Amino acid sequence: MAALAGTCCQTELMPSRDHEVTLITRQGCHLCETAEESLARLALELGFPLELVDVDSSRELANEYSDRVPVILIDGAEHGYWQLEEARFRQAIGK
Repeated sequence: MAALAGTCCQTELMPSRDHEVTLITRQGCHLCETAEESLARLALELGFPLELVDVDSSRELANEYSDRVPVILIDGAEHGYWQLEEARFRQAIGK
């Protein structure tokens, strides 16, 4: 699993697009690892920035999301949790 906080998957070949995607994750979570791999692949393909945030890094995050990780946010709004629905995700970001 990549670093739990920070930005990953940006490339100079693919500039950032109109949306920012955040994956709220947790160490040792197999669903989080699967979501991260899928989103990293899509980030490279579509060129959006992907930020990984550890749900246990703050009490506020843990209180809000702890029971639903992984949680996908698009532009700060909750898009989904537990697993990535790729077709729905692509539609949400307009790709």
